[in-house]
Amino acid sequence: MNELNSSTLATPTGPLTILTGPDGRVRAAGFTADIEPLLAVVHPSLRAPVRPRADLGAVTVAVRSYLDGELTAIDEVPVEQYTGGEFMTHAWQTLREVKPGEPVTYTGFAELAGRPRAVRAAAAACARNAAALFVPCHRVLRTDGGLGGFRWGLEVKKWLLGHERQLTKS
Repeated sequence: MNELNSSTLATPTGPLTILTGPDGRVRAAGFTADIEPLLAVVHPSLRAPVRPRADLGAVTVAVRSYLDGELTAIDEVPVEQYTGGEFMTHAWQTLREVKPGEPVTYTGFAELAGRPRAVRAAAAACARNAAALFVPCHRVLRTDGGLGGFRWGLEVKKWLLGHERQLTKS
């Protein structure tokens, strides 16, 4: 049966709930214990009944390693999001290449994605990202260095950036 697996992990900034498909690819992740807001950002073609699990195997290991200081542990976790557009897919892949501790501006992100004038499209890619942490939209800042937005709250974004900054300065 096609189903989504769900697990909620405790983090220093609150619960992180992750939804994976039957193949283990992350379809959604967010800093909440409530599955409903996560299901809302999963494209209808990728939704399925949800089965709670205590552990998601390699995905859980990667998150715990990230929290313990191995910041690149989340880089190879497979993600599956439906975009409806080539730029969105490319932008999300580009986000996965932004290094921990080296945030970029929305303008810089648009440039990295190969469309320097598409700042609004780059911002939309961040806003539509369903796989927080794994597609690290928290690493994108406003041009003035401000945090900008984050679906899961600015305190979470601030914590993630601080966690990465602290560990990359060592």
